[in-house]
Amino acid sequence: MAATLSVALVGSGALAAMPASAATATTGTTTKSTPAALPAAEASAPLTNLSHLNFLLAEVPLPVIAGHTTYQAAENPVVEAPWTYADKNDDGSYSPIGGGDLDPATGYYTQGAFNADDTSRAAVVYLRHWQQTGDTTSRDHAFQTLRSLAYLQTTEGPNAGNVVLWQQVDGTLNPSAEPVELPDPSDSDESYWLARTVWALGEGYAAFADEDPEFAAFLAERLNLSLAAVNRGSLGDYPSFDVADGDPVPAWLIADGADASAEAVLGLAAYLRAEPAGPTAGTAETALSQLSEGIAAMSTDEGASGDWPFGAIMPWTKSPSLWHAWGGLAPAAVATASGVLDDPTLLAAAVQDTAQFTPQLLAAGGPDNAWSPTPGEAQIAYGVDSRLQSLVATAEAADAPGLLNLAAITAGWYFGANPSGLPAYDPATGTAIDGIEPDGRVNPNSGAESTIHALFSMLTLDANPDLKAAALGINATVATHGLSVVEAESGVITGGTVTTPASSWTGEANWSGGAYVDLAAGGTLRITVPADDQARRVHPIVNQVVDPAGTTTWTTGKKGKQQSLGTTANGDAGEQGVTEAPGQLLPLPLASTLPGKATQVVGTTDAAAQLDALLIQPLISTVAVTGPRGDSTLFVSADTADTQRKVDVPRGKQLVQQAFDATGQPVADSHKGKGDKRSGTVFIAAGGFTQVWFEAKR
Repeated sequence: MAATLSVALVGSGALAAMPASAATATTGTTTKSTPAALPAAEASAPLTNLSHLNFLLAEVPLPVIAGHTTYQAAENPVVEAPWTYADKNDDGSYSPIGGGDLDPATGYYTQGAFNADDTSRAAVVYLRHWQQTGDTTSRDHAFQTLRSLAYLQTTEGPNAGNVVLWQQVDGTLNPSAEPVELPDPSDSDESYWLARTVWALGEGYAAFADEDPEFAAFLAERLNLSLAAVNRGSLGDYPSFDVADGDPVPAWLIADGADASAEAVLGLAAYLRAEPAGPTAGTAETALSQLSEGIAAMSTDEGASGDWPFGAIMPWTKSPSLWHAWGGLAPAAVATASGVLDDPTLLAAAVQDTAQFTPQLLAAGGPDNAWSPTPGEAQIAYGVDSRLQSLVATAEAADAPGLLNLAAITAGWYFGANPSGLPAYDPATGTAIDGIEPDGRVNPNSGAESTIHALFSMLTLDANPDLKAAALGINATVATHGLSVVEAESGVITGGTVTTPASSWTGEANWSGGAYVDLAAGGTLRITVPADDQARRVHPIVNQVVDPAGTTTWTTGKKGKQQSLGTTANGDAGEQGVTEAPGQLLPLPLASTLPGKATQVVGTTDAAAQLDALLIQPLISTVAVTGPRGDSTLFVSADTADTQRKVDVPRGKQLVQQAFDATGQPVADSHKGKGDKRSGTVFIAAGGFTQVWFEAKR
């Protein structure tokens, strides 16, 4: 049975259930005023508007090149592909541009005008729109963009099946772009764009199987060619594991990532759902099973109440401390594959990521593009859409309605519930901004990737009317109170120095704030942190060296009344293996929580230690949102026990709450306690989340 949205946001006239600590600005809390006069989309009108994506499409001639051809190339040597970027002009119009620097004499870019990454995803947008609405124009655009993508695929020689990334405006291929991108040449090995080609070919076959069997057969042939490349590449290493900073990681993921592999899985699942015949079907099923197994193996061991990153599926085998939104479709992939393969073990990874990591992400300030390992990156449509797609797919596969509550809050980003307080998507034009910085600055351009992923989201909302109505009812984030960072270099240092490396990037993570504290044996670091109204989990971020190197002991309290919080290892990261740097820069858990009133955290080391920052996690985080349908607050648990929180109930109102456990399943009413409507007692299940709002007394 499909999950249904549980919450209906209603007008309340007061902020819903904000705890006292969330009403004022403190570290880890952001507060936004409600923006005025934002254009509102009508819930009854379609949100999906392909006008801007159509504007980005260009007709591309196909030169005769050995090893590159496409369906009906001789009869129709012109295809369609979207320009890579679109800069916004002062008059509000847009100018399509390519990637890299333009040579005015040749009209060539150092990268290209068009690319396989965007052409493949544009094809999927058109396919889904055609299938969802019956729009024949979208069918025609899907046909042409799939033909374009097939031309970029190398059909012969040692690189057969791989894909050239960049193409110039006259159709000339540019296998080696500037700046250099790996692999170089771009069809010399498997790649992210090969994975996306599999995605588009799989969904294309499913859509055209009955409509145009001849074209579908061509797409199946190209899918088989793609799988041959994957099988002689990453899947040739199945089922072996590599080592990454002492831990085993699957060696058979495309481009070393659950991120790229997930997008291939979506295409393979769509292909197999169409029940194809022939040898490609068996090859596709094996690839789907193996890639899905590898993605699930990248799931972190513990959820919201455990180690960083709190249940997320990690995207890249070469770093244990970098989560990025490019991997955001991994939960959607394994949730979908679990149904196609009838393998419920795959679903557990998707549920943990969506039900435990995603609420922490929202409470930390929203769908950041990366945690590396600290939050604070820009937010883009790609990351928002990947969260939304994964929440909806997992809610469907697991029949977990709580995930749709999270999906509504996530989708509210497009309508103003973001750091800028302004809409990020315009349903009247189909444009989507290219990103929002943590301080609210907006990139007003509207390139292909942002447009495509915004349209994926709008297609999902249009297909789910209740979710759409709930998302449109959210147009501002009032406040968040979640993960926060306190830099080590802000503390009082005894027996150590602040080090500022030439680059904040270590090869697999970023030094928070671009610096760290280098403590000598016997050194201490005393860091002042804000007080809170509750206990918090503290995760010191330590650059652990490869070999054992002593420990740092963490305490709080005044001299003579110190309370132990726990210890972190300065080393013992383990064998470097496939990662880009020895050791690991990682938030490490402490055994005990920091009391709410405590404002000092002290680290004392018995050997040399590199300390970057403290990542502080409230046991109960909150996200308060508002909009046309009223105010609501999401309470998010990082506790190992069920929790109750007291909130003030406005006069004439009663408290309404919907509690979900750590898997997104509803919590029985009997667990909430009696009198909660009047008393203002909010129940939050261990590792779960509860959405709260007020309504008039009945």
